[in-house]
Amino acid sequence: MSGDTPTTRRTPSGHPDDIGPPSGPGTSSTGRRARSRLDREILALAVPALGALVAEPLFVLVDSAVVGHLGTAQLAGLSLASTLLVTLVGLCVFLAYATTAAVARRIGAGHTREALQSGIDGLWLAVGLGALLAAVLWTTAPWAVGAMGGTGEVAEHAVVYLRWSALGLPGMLLVLASTGVLRGMQDTRTPLWVAAGGATFNAVLNVVLVYGAGLGIAGSGIGTAVAQLTMGAVLVVVVVRGARRHGASLRPAAGGIWANARAGAPLFVRTLSLRLAILLTVFVATGLGEVTLAGYQVVNSVWGLAAFALDALAIAAQALVGHGLGADDVPRVRAVLRRTLQWGVAAGAGLGVVMAAGGWWFALLFTSDPEVRTAVAVGMAVCGVLLPMAGWVFVLDGVLIGAGDGRFLAWAGMLTLVVYAPFALAVRHWAPDGAAGLAWLWLAFAGVFMAARAVTTGLRARGSAWMVTGTA
Repeated sequence: MSGDTPTTRRTPSGHPDDIGPPSGPGTSSTGRRARSRLDREILALAVPALGALVAEPLFVLVDSAVVGHLGTAQLAGLSLASTLLVTLVGLCVFLAYATTAAVARRIGAGHTREALQSGIDGLWLAVGLGALLAAVLWTTAPWAVGAMGGTGEVAEHAVVYLRWSALGLPGMLLVLASTGVLRGMQDTRTPLWVAAGGATFNAVLNVVLVYGAGLGIAGSGIGTAVAQLTMGAVLVVVVVRGARRHGASLRPAAGGIWANARAGAPLFVRTLSLRLAILLTVFVATGLGEVTLAGYQVVNSVWGLAAFALDALAIAAQALVGHGLGADDVPRVRAVLRRTLQWGVAAGAGLGVVMAAGGWWFALLFTSDPEVRTAVAVGMAVCGVLLPMAGWVFVLDGVLIGAGDGRFLAWAGMLTLVVYAPFALAVRHWAPDGAAGLAWLWLAFAGVFMAARAVTTGLRARGSAWMVTGTA
């Protein structure tokens, strides 16, 4: 794909200290200075990445706020359509992850032109896949909405929004792929500014088209599509400028596009397993009753915000690990592994304290039902205790993605789903509705499921099979 000669070697067997706290020279003043430099690198990548991650959900939030004033049926239709779109885009996140790993590795090896060539191939894959998905969604929108349970006026509005928003999919997938290229080059600020600008542009377009032009829910879908296409175009221009500067070809190369698709396929499976676990969790919450389902929605919203912070650290780990392996700098990779894990667990612990201690206050913001409030407070306490483990899992996931270890993550994802499913179904069968049911549900998801992921990724990280250096 890149034309350079692959240079790979495997490091010696891992040692338990590889993912533990630093020792020896790491405790000296030199070690402290090295950690301080590494901390600055991690934060320089993670903080802008967090901003970009938070900006993305603002699209749906703005659409909901604008469409909500049109009527209940329109808002319900938006809910159905946006669920389909968010799920679809989420499954395509491999476009960002695989590109980050490939670009970072080549940058680390000093092959900037090849890195950008790989990125250009990723952009072609993104625009082709986005166009295909847009066409499929436009054609199958009525069937897809019906499969989600939409009927009557709600279904009509859902189909309208889904079709118009689907036209923005090529732009949204280009955003993912371009962001992956820039993350691989350790630039997380540009995606942040584009995401923030896109969210603002989307808000303005929604108001103008929905109310000013009188297009209703169709205007919201059109505005979102235009904003996403604009974001994709801006990021593509940034990547193309870099590619031209370093002599990379802008033409589509079948071999390079296929290589990107092959690299992304295992990460698609890994993401699919996570989505299935989440869907199973919602299925269980629904079966337990209204109080549990309402409480789950509140707790899951807060859990999602915490996940953004942990995911930002994972993104930093992706870029730094890929760069270190490309540069054949195994000691640095081990240092990144140790330090990002420490950051992940510490961030999880800090956020966990906030969740556990503030559970009742969060509940007051979302509901006036005393039963739901109690369920939320209990669920938040369970999540708060288990969040440090989630920090460990998120970071290790990022480390292995950055190393290009997608095949292992695919198998591990399916294995952990198989482990989780019986526990989740047992909760649905035996747990009661209310606080106890929600507690058992989060123990299953944040406890059993996350523990299974922690064990599989932790054992992998202790070894050296994932530490393939060079550009291969």
